[in-house]
Amino acid sequence: MLFPVTYRVNAAGHMEVGGCDLVDLARGHGTPLYVYDEATVRQRSAEYIAAMGGAGQVLYSAKAFASPQFLRVIAEEGLGLDVVSAGELHLALTSGFPRDRIHFLGNNKSMVDVEAAYSAGATIVIDGDHEFELLQQVVPEGKRASVMLRVSPGVKPDTHDHISTGQLDSKFGFSIESGAARKAVETALKHPRLELVGLHSHIGSQIFALRAYEQAMDIMLGLLSQLRDELAFEPRKLGAGGGLGIAYTQNDDPPTPRHFVETVRHALESGCAQRGLKVPELVVEPGRSISGPAGIALYTVGSIKDIPGVRRYVAVDGGMGDNIRPKLYGARYEAFLASDPDRAPDGNVTIAGKYCESTDILISDIAMPPLKSG
Repeated sequence: MLFPVTYRVNAAGHMEVGGCDLVDLARGHGTPLYVYDEATVRQRSAEYIAAMGGAGQVLYSAKAFASPQFLRVIAEEGLGLDVVSAGELHLALTSGFPRDRIHFLGNNKSMVDVEAAYSAGATIVIDGDHEFELLQQVVPEGKRASVMLRVSPGVKPDTHDHISTGQLDSKFGFSIESGAARKAVETALKHPRLELVGLHSHIGSQIFALRAYEQAMDIMLGLLSQLRDELAFEPRKLGAGGGLGIAYTQNDDPPTPRHFVETVRHALESGCAQRGLKVPELVVEPGRSISGPAGIALYTVGSIKDIPGVRRYVAVDGGMGDNIRPKLYGARYEAFLASDPDRAPDGNVTIAGKYCESTDILISDIAMPPLKSG
């Protein structure tokens, strides 16, 4: 799914999304411009909810994209929300997002973060030992904060190293392999101001091979067996994270939201049956797999530079400042001429940004139709 569900070429020969001519949007609002299709956001959200089938909770990860109207749509579709800063939380609350559906995640939370999360009534996902002390200071005596613990299952998925987060050598969470996860659970259970409701993990992003989720679930359920036997604790919730990949090029073929959820659900339910565990409520946290397929980035062509026999550079009015992924992760994208997407290409170009370094390249060597400034 490379384009939003409402995409078409209109009578003017222009790209259109959600009934809006993209050329008109660029002219009216300026570029760079991110455009999101509400119908696609609703469809992707509904796919997750349907696949979950009442067996758990779907949280949208606000870090993928968040604006007031976007979050209102997410809330209307019945999803919860995963935030990682006091700023994201403030945006959620001012957008009217239901407080009881908000989880506050992220490593290295500040006192401001923890105070904001507790005041809002969000479920706080503890990511490190220092957060126990912060919560001790924030939560009043006689009160309890609802918390989960982020654990690291020691699984490295097939994705870029920079967005792999569940391995042993990671800044995130309490390692299961090292025994830190069990120790953290014991600390949380003894803490007078905390109510431990579940465990959470997140192994990475832009993942196509779902086997890694099955492996992570198996390791987490092994931990749950240990916690039941040694601490008489079985969590009410178990978070499998998000990270489902999306198509950035026409050759990409990611799993569907339904396939992702059904894979994780089966691993959870069958693994619990094998171990005699109660099946906890499953929590998944998709982000880009909801917002990504709904979005299009619009740029305006500026200068064009030909180096005979070497390369043709086409510069646009954005670049690595609004999309660092090509340089940071080696991400590959497709590009289309919004004013005439069906025109045949006449050669390869390299699409460059306007930032002051040579690595500011959005797409190298892509076939494009004739282009001109403006």
